[in-house]
Formats: sequence, C-alpha cells, structure tokens
Amino acid sequence: MIDTSATVPAQDDAAQKPPGRKLRIALFSGNYNYVMDGPVRALNKLVAYLEEEGHEVLVFAPTVKEPAFKHSGTLVSSPSVALPGRSEYRLALGMSGEIKRRLEELKPDLIHLSAPDFLGYRALRYGCKRGIPVVASFHTRFDTYPRYYGAKWLEKYLTNYMRWFYARCEQVYPPSQSMVDELKRDGIGRDLRIWTRGVDSALLNPDKRDMTWRRSMGFNDDDVVVAFVGRLVLEKGIDVFVETVARTKGVKALVVGEGPERVRFEAKLADGRFTGHLKGADLARAYASADIFFNPSVTETFGQVTLEAMASGLPALGADAAGSASLIGHEETGLLAEPSTEAFSPALERLAGDRELRARLAAEARRRSLDYAWPAILGRLVDDYHEAIANYDPAAPGGA
Repeated sequence: MIDTSATVPAQDDAAQKPPGRKLRIALFSGNYNYVMDGPVRALNKLVAYLEEEGHEVLVFAPTVKEPAFKHSGTLVSSPSVALPGRSEYRLALGMSGEIKRRLEELKPDLIHLSAPDFLGYRALRYGCKRGIPVVASFHTRFDTYPRYYGAKWLEKYLTNYMRWFYARCEQVYPPSQSMVDELKRDGIGRDLRIWTRGVDSALLNPDKRDMTWRRSMGFNDDDVVVAFVGRLVLEKGIDVFVETVARTKGVKALVVGEGPERVRFEAKLADGRFTGHLKGADLARAYASADIFFNPSVTETFGQVTLEAMASGLPALGADAAGSASLIGHEETGLLAEPSTEAFSPALERLAGDRELRARLAAEARRRSLDYAWPAILGRLVDDYHEAIANYDPAAPGGA
C-alpha cells in the first residue's frame, strides 16, 4: 500500500510569518463558478484569502449565465463553448483581447494555472514570453479520463502533453504526498510542492447527525448507510460503487450530488436514496447521518469529499491509490483496497458488520481532520509564491 506517513500537514506557524510584499496574481481556470467541485472550492478559498491579505487577484475562466454559486474575487470571462459530450463543462477558446487588456493593466507578478487546457496553454505562453513566473496547481489526472469514455489510446498522448506543460512551470502544487510520488514517477513537473486542502471542521462534524432526517430519507435506525458524495460522472467510479453496494449484504446507499450519469446511476441503484446537490448545513447533515463513506475513485488527486467525511466522523473506504491513500490511514481512519469490486466488497462488508471498528476509525478520522486548517495551508502557498518570484530565471526552462 502507498505510504501515508508523510501526508498529514505539518503544524507550523507559516500563516503567522511577517507578511511579504503584496502581490499581483493572475489565476487561470477552466472552471471557477459554474460547476461546484473540490478544485473549485479550493480556488475560491485561495482567492478570498489572497484578497483578505491585501493581494490583488484577477481570475480568468469560462462563465455561464447562471453560475452554480457566488464566486470569490473578480472574474473575467473567457470565450468558451460547451464541452462535447459533457455540456455542463465549458472549453475555453483562449485569451481574448479583453483578457490581454486586463493582464496588461494588472501587470502580474505571477501567473497561477489550474488546468492544462487551451486557456492554460495560452496563459503559459504569455507568461514565458513576457518573463512572468508561472506556477500551476494540479487538481486532476485529466490524462486518465479517456479510459472511462472508450478512448484509452489517447491516454499516453495526454500524459506526454502534461509532461511538457508542467515542465514549463516554476512550481507545481499537487495536493498530497501520494500525488507527488505519482507525478515524480511519471516525470510530470520539476519543482513539486504540496498544496493540501482544508476543511471547515465547525460546519462538518459528527454533531450534525440527524436521525429524523435519516428516517425521512427512508432509512431505518439500524440500517448501515454508505454515503457517496460527488459529481455523478463515470470517472468518479460510480459503476464500481453500484456493483460493490449490490454485492455487500446489510448496507444501504445514500448518494449526494448531481451530474450527467444520475439517471443511469439511479436505475442501477434502485434501493439507493438520492439527494441531489447539497451544500452548507444540508451537506453537513447528510455526511454525519451516514455510517460509512465510500470513495471508489482513482482519478482524485486529493479527495476533498473524503476529508469532509472524516471531519463528519465517518470511517472511509477508498482506493489504494493517490488521493484516497493520502487521507485514509489504513486500519486507522478507514480501510484501503485495490480499486475493484472484488476488493472493495469484503472491506465494506467488514466495516458494515463491526460497529466497534467503525466507531474507532471514525473517532481517529475526526481527530486527524482537525489538522487541515485553511489559513495555515494558504499561508504556506503564498510563501511558495514569493519563492517562485524571487528565484525566477527567465532563461530556464526555456519558454513555451
């Protein structure tokens, strides 16, 4: 199994250091406010923190008429089209004249990219040509997506592109040590630094468990409820979730989230309870009212939902792969298994059948989640920004 010993954030006072000079930052993203997911949550937290600390930030991303939520900071719209086959997402068409004008006005000290898409590519070229340091946060193994849509042959070409793209960034910020190890193995990125994620442990906590709500969802008090939280898309491993729950006796499924696969998901999981997208106190209640959290995904680079489940006092079952393995301590806060129904089912059955084991793992999961405080985490990222600017050499790695 992947070593998780180095994945808990160090408790230091990075966020209490004397402030450096105020920065001007351009952040480019393929999604910032039109679909809510873990990376978007982290980017909005970052922008809010930067502005609170007195830094100037402009965000450049595709937009829609009716965004999913009220975003943080100033957002400049990028021209875009609906992504074929996944119309809820937008494909940015590059940098418009308006984007270039706003960049010239901002005169950024640093460009932060959150995706290796066409907008990110153009922003990378812009920074390299103008001698502006470029850094990138690593949120998703996009190169693994084709395997879920019948185009696995594309994977090696996308991985090669990602090697090229991230080699031109001064620093790359994966969210976990296991993802650092994976990127090193695949030759992606030169200077890899962990930007982990935080959690609101006051909002998400075991006290939000609500038996009345559970009953209203159709669960009996003695049911063992297994929760899935996330976008209902193939790359989240929903087929594996369905097959595993179907094989495991004595469990019932609670599914929180929306996405293009919901209808198919509901048809396959006829006894499951589906809430749709939840947020805030409603989401906290759903987490805490379950008994086990199950995240079968192998595309996660961190697994924000797993951290949220831990804060809510749930033992977690996850894939022994980067993402889940960075958060779940095997036999400590949950269980890890090879990413297959054959491996997940006995692990889920073990958790379902052992109340004392669940209680022990849940208590430790909650305790460890308290280490993930946003201010210290974001303060360390700003320290990395300053270092990237101070050490920038326009002659290396040679432009885009």
